[in-house]
Amino acid sequence: MSNLTKVALVTGAGSGIGRIVALALLGDGYNVVLAGRRQEALHETQALSKSSKGNSIAVSTDVADPAAVRDLFAQTERTFGRLDVLFNNAGVGISAGEIDEVTYDQWQRVVQTNLSGPFFCTQEAFRLMKRQNPQGGRIINNGSISAHVPRPNSAPYTATKHGITGLTKSTALDGRKYNIACGQIDIGNAATDMALKIGEGATQADGSVRPEPLMDVSVVAEAVLYMANLPLGANVQFMTVMATKMPFVGRG
Repeated sequence: MSNLTKVALVTGAGSGIGRIVALALLGDGYNVVLAGRRQEALHETQALSKSSKGNSIAVSTDVADPAAVRDLFAQTERTFGRLDVLFNNAGVGISAGEIDEVTYDQWQRVVQTNLSGPFFCTQEAFRLMKRQNPQGGRIINNGSISAHVPRPNSAPYTATKHGITGLTKSTALDGRKYNIACGQIDIGNAATDMALKIGEGATQADGSVRPEPLMDVSVVAEAVLYMANLPLGANVQFMTVMATKMPFVGRG
């Protein structure tokens, strides 16, 4: 496959981890499909990639909508002819709240975006990777430290990230005979706009509020790029990338 330009699709590519990973892939020569709900934000990502080696298209997509996801992957195939890497990154959370205070609508929004969305994208990627020539590809799921241990008052988010781990394992198993690899990156305290408030103060298991260390988000991009560039005969099944001094080991 070395004579082919590799193609990647990144969900949630309009900001944060999705944007920085998309830019890293473009800088490495990938053609990249930028997916996200906000077309303007996707165009901002494209503007930041003007000097990159790869080409990109921006496709406004709500990953919680299976019809929109089907259209996203159809456009990917029409434009680039194949897909080598899917980075299932799009995700949402809600304001911290005790489990009995979470509303039905809040629960559904988090589950549909964080778990159903990656499942819909995985299905479409799987179908395309099975039928393309050369067959196969790689799916990388954005898990979280919360896929291992929860923060206080985070039941919907934590439940979906535990679900992502199950999806990762099932996809890795089912993909073997089609040369489809699947791995998961669990990220802790990357300095995105979403996580900056953690650096100011985060609720701990004992009820106290303390600031936590953050790490530069570029570290995450480098880690995802490493996973993406592995030959399909090798796979990072799970990788944890975190701020060294954040409370994870020993959390609680």
